[in-house]
Amino acid sequence: MFARLARVFRLGIKELYSLKADPVLAGLIVYTFTIAIYTVATGAKFEVENAAVAVVDEDQTALSRRLRDALLKPFFKEPVLIGADEVDRAMDSGRFVFVVSIPPKFEHDVIAGRYPTIQLDIDATAMSQAGNGASYIQNILIQEVLAAMPSAATTQPVNVVVHAMFNPNLQSAWFTAVMQVINNVTMLAVILSGAALIREREHGTIEHLLVMPVTPMEIMLAKIWANGIVIVIAATLSLLIVVEWLLGVPVQGSILLFVGAMLVYQFSVTALGILIATVSTSMAQFGLIVMPSLIIMNLLSGSTTPMESMPVWLQNVMQLSPSTHFVALSQAILYRGAGFAVIWPQMLALAAIGAAFFFLAALRFRKALQAAQ
Repeated sequence: MFARLARVFRLGIKELYSLKADPVLAGLIVYTFTIAIYTVATGAKFEVENAAVAVVDEDQTALSRRLRDALLKPFFKEPVLIGADEVDRAMDSGRFVFVVSIPPKFEHDVIAGRYPTIQLDIDATAMSQAGNGASYIQNILIQEVLAAMPSAATTQPVNVVVHAMFNPNLQSAWFTAVMQVINNVTMLAVILSGAALIREREHGTIEHLLVMPVTPMEIMLAKIWANGIVIVIAATLSLLIVVEWLLGVPVQGSILLFVGAMLVYQFSVTALGILIATVSTSMAQFGLIVMPSLIIMNLLSGSTTPMESMPVWLQNVMQLSPSTHFVALSQAILYRGAGFAVIWPQMLALAAIGAAFFFLAALRFRKALQAAQ
């Protein structure tokens, strides 16, 4: 048993040297866990920022000017006054995402206790800004009208008080930064482990392994631990340096628990990478199979789209993907500070899925080695 572990360790060291000698893969790891995390977190935003807005002011009163001036930066650019006959042309040309139309006698009707209507035209091709911006503008206009005309306030049957937990300012960077780390862990784990096996085959070193006193299981375990440990170290440093320190995203839970869960996850996805490599005849074919697999795993795992918004049948299918369980436990640990008592079902699912992938990959790898003899 000790001799077997020693062989796995030495084969893993060989994998690390191979990775060191490949500047493209080494550069990919550094880029993926530094620049890629920062640019996505700061560039891909769900909240409204610098949205172009126009105002059609047919009232020309103090109240209408107050409403126009309330649309402030950084949510909106400085409002542009346009005429009612310009609205269609401005929206068709994509100049504005929002057009607020204040009708004539608006202030007069508010003072008289009537309920005048403000029209809001939205360019919904910008879906994220369209949905969130409409709520922003509605709340801003209502608050300004009530502040300027307290008599316009009416008794509401329900007073809704909103408390946002874990991300009180609703900053998208807090979500996208952590989720990008998780998605990149998935991507690199599959690519590095599979590429390591393809590289052995294309460079002819697989024949060297065949004459050594090692088993296919030992070769696989070496590739799994060597590539997995590199990704775990890189992801942990990225979480501590890029996410927590540089982006200022607070991590609520235990980093050690997250690293432990990531180790189990690495076993699953690196085994998946080797499984894909065993059915690929070249690096190009491996890439063509990996790309759609990674897109599905990342988009439908809950890191981009909530699982609850998917069809029930798709939710059930995605339970077979290790990324679904890893995203769920990562969100629980890093966002909500959950402990092992909360995430153990996901950990158990990861271990079971990883064992299934490893068993299938071992069968395929053994057949591939036998065919090469």
